[in-house]
Amino acid sequence: MTQDYNPNLEVDLSNTAATALLQTVEVQTERLAERYRRISARIHIPHAIEQVWQVLTDYETLADFIPNLARSQRLEHPKGGIRLEQVGTQRLLNFNFSARVILDLEEKFPQKIDFQMIEGDFKDFSGSWCLEPCFLAERAGTNLEYIVCVLPKRTMPVSIIERRLSKDMQTNLVAIRQRVTEVFS
Repeated sequence: MTQDYNPNLEVDLSNTAATALLQTVEVQTERLAERYRRISARIHIPHAIEQVWQVLTDYETLADFIPNLARSQRLEHPKGGIRLEQVGTQRLLNFNFSARVILDLEEKFPQKIDFQMIEGDFKDFSGSWCLEPCFLAERAGTNLEYIVCVLPKRTMPVSIIERRLSKDMQTNLVAIRQRVTEVFS
């Protein structure tokens, strides 16, 4: 799916429950080098790990429910692996901003999805989706962690990228939780 920035495609934060969910997302930022950052975000999803995995690996539909992800499209991989093109868009200071990456992914069912940028608008963009089964009140659930290591190009202010990614990761994890609940409840 391809789309331009759409302010209507947002996580529904109009209710108190969704706003409270945002507050449950733990975000940490680590400075690895002068312009190199590691950002991680974590959320609890009250559904089985296989259900969360199913939503995460339906790569072609991610742009349908993740805010600011305009496109997520599978590409042919020369060695038969998983290759995605993703384009993120948003408005910053009344300007439309977009960033494009081509990622190679490695799935390690059901615990982890590693990704590495092979082409794109950053010097480096890599990371992992980590899934950990858990139980809350005797109900199966999943702790989902999204880890990104990013090195912006010199033309991109690292502080803006860091703040934006931290906020987006929080919103995206809530969107994934809402999608899993929508599909499996």
